[in-house]
Amino acid sequence: MNPEEREELARLLPSPGEPVLTSDRHDLLKDLLMRELTDQAPELRDTATAPGRRARAPRRRFAVIAVPLATATAIVAAVLAGTVGSKTASTDADAVDLLHRIAEVAAAKKSVPVRDDQYVYVRTQGSMKFSEKDIRIVREASWNAVDGRRAGLRRITVLVGPPFRARDPFSGYSKGTHDMRLSPDPNGTTYRELKALPTDPDALLEKIYAGTKKGEGLTRESVALEKIGDMLPGATLLPELDAALYRAAAKIPGVSVVTDAKDYTGRSGIGLSFKEREGRTVWVFDKKSLAFLGSPDEALLTVGVANKAGETPAS
Repeated sequence: MNPEEREELARLLPSPGEPVLTSDRHDLLKDLLMRELTDQAPELRDTATAPGRRARAPRRRFAVIAVPLATATAIVAAVLAGTVGSKTASTDADAVDLLHRIAEVAAAKKSVPVRDDQYVYVRTQGSMKFSEKDIRIVREASWNAVDGRRAGLRRITVLVGPPFRARDPFSGYSKGTHDMRLSPDPNGTTYRELKALPTDPDALLEKIYAGTKKGEGLTRESVALEKIGDMLPGATLLPELDAALYRAAAKIPGVSVVTDAKDYTGRSGIGLSFKEREGRTVWVFDKKSLAFLGSPDEALLTVGVANKAGETPAS
């Protein structure tokens, strides 16, 4: 390397006295750099493990390509120039205010009496992606035992999909209605476990963070938001917890308002968008009642309590 190249490289690199980047900023920098230096190869997701739910975007695998040091340094400098002095996630004050208003509405609801011998009933609508040409629209109803000790039921109704074919490995998801037994899941969160969670937002968020593990390309915040989103349907039966979840979400940076959002079925409402590493997740609420409608990926249709698996709630 000649003196001119050294001088140019020195100007591109930050001086020792400048602030050290946070771990999140380093992760972002690494991610952006890898996108520039590597090829991308999509990885298919095993859809059979999540029946009735929309397949998430596939993660990327990278194969490192050798490049000259000067080129890599220039890319690093360009990324630094675009990130130094900016926040990793900004929060809209209107969005935080909306979350607190949603929490107030949730807290004002009457709690639903639930017995251990009953089942939590949840009905949703979304899609399953088996391949680029095979995307099936699915309505799912599930009955999960309140105490988590008894088997439940999942009823899949494929609204749009291929007819039954005997040799189809996914024939259980052919057009029509299919019942599947739900065995007790030791890793699942039962109604009783939800009820035992703290309703103080700070304590609740601390507990959620303590149980999160950063996955590939995911921050602690995005994992926590995913956990909160997974708990929202069941939490509608627990007003104090429901309110605490929204207040806890208000403490996670990166929330903004989507004035005209729609859930998967096309119901229009107001949305809350949360920034993630590879995109944004949106929660959709009815504009008048502020009831949770689900997301653009999956609509929440009904939540209730049933006496038996296979029976719909009385009201």
